[in-house]
Amino acid sequence: MNTPSPTPAAPTVPPDGFRIFLNVLVNTAVANITTSFLWFVLTFWIYAETRNVIATGVIGASYMLFVSVFSMLFGTLVDRFRKKNVMVWATLTALTVILLDVVFFFIVGESRIADLGTPWFWMFAVVLLAGAVVEQLRNIALSTTVTLLVAEERRANANGLVGTVQGMAMLVTSVFSGLSVGFLGMGWTLVIGVAVMAMTLLHLVTVRIPEKEIVQSDDATGWVDIRGGWLAVIAVPGLLALVLFTTLNNLFGGVEMALMDPYGIDLFGVQGWGIWFAVASTGLFVGGGVIAKWGLGRNPIRTMLLFAAGIGVVGAVMTLREWGWLFVVGIWLMMAFIPAVEAAEQTVIQKVVPYATQGRVFGFAMTFEAATAPVTALLVAPLAEWWVIPHLNTEQGARQWEWLLGTGESRGIALILVVAGILCVLLAVAAMCTPQYRRLSRSYVGSTDTAGSTSGNVA
Repeated sequence: MNTPSPTPAAPTVPPDGFRIFLNVLVNTAVANITTSFLWFVLTFWIYAETRNVIATGVIGASYMLFVSVFSMLFGTLVDRFRKKNVMVWATLTALTVILLDVVFFFIVGESRIADLGTPWFWMFAVVLLAGAVVEQLRNIALSTTVTLLVAEERRANANGLVGTVQGMAMLVTSVFSGLSVGFLGMGWTLVIGVAVMAMTLLHLVTVRIPEKEIVQSDDATGWVDIRGGWLAVIAVPGLLALVLFTTLNNLFGGVEMALMDPYGIDLFGVQGWGIWFAVASTGLFVGGGVIAKWGLGRNPIRTMLLFAAGIGVVGAVMTLREWGWLFVVGIWLMMAFIPAVEAAEQTVIQKVVPYATQGRVFGFAMTFEAATAPVTALLVAPLAEWWVIPHLNTEQGARQWEWLLGTGESRGIALILVVAGILCVLLAVAAMCTPQYRRLSRSYVGSTDTAGSTSGNVA
């Protein structure tokens, strides 16, 4: 079997590395808030205008599909260039694309873009999402800066901080997206997003990331180095199985992507759902904070699978009755569990994969993990809109499922979420029974740190 060529260790972690990482993290968080804000705004606005579930499903699916298509390119760029340069160019490109789209919005007019029967909305949405996707390049770069700037024994905690900041970003995004669309309208909302992104770029230029040399492997080929990413993944026993699990687990994420916002908007309205989703998003803040303080335990892979099963249980229960408090509590718990799943995967890769190929490994993983959600969303949204929702809205369908789902106006969406949650639990349990799980666990616990810092167990 072919294996990657030996690669040099990463530069020694600087004494002030953790402080520098915090600066990079905050800047990336603000940039992500801005692009997520615009994405949420687009989803809230078009559903409020049309009440069309397919439109929201296609928007979410398109975003994840773009992420999947470009992730391998992003990972290759991260490995080939200095991390700060990658971040600056990603932010500048995203700002330029979104600015052009805002100009297009004002030229065409809001009323014409809101008409799904014309091509204007889809042109506007695709360009806006493309700008948001370019910003995802920064997330891959951020994952590698953890290896560059943070000692191995603190990386799980650093990844927990990423989850904490993401929670804060989700809270701010959801509140202001709903309120902005409801009270300011789409035009002023877009102007605010562009202004914040420009300020983020100006601040990023002043942030220092010490990287005197670019650590590269000798076998890198092309601008989209799929082969290098594949070889780096299969070189670690069990790592491919981890990528496969997270890919399949994202099937549930695709269902959530397509149906969570329509369900919440039906319950609370646009402004109300924005506020309640912000409340639920504090779960990300709490979950990430717990990991930032106490880490992931000796075996992050086991932690990840347990929390993935927990997400499935919560997802299957939170819509069993059309109660607003039950849905909000369920979303909160899911948000609290998500940082553990994401931080575990990042912590494992940062330890067992050579630093010189980590960008491509993160890109490789994101390519397949992101591809699953849009496929599911594109399948689930039409299924919900044309069959499940109409069936549950009939007297016969409502009576058939009342024993499980109770009564209400959104029982069709509820049924799909229940089934998806059960499948998520079964997947996590099956993964824990595989030899690949045990093999990767041994590789993580027994390996030395590939980044060149002192090895040790995760706090």
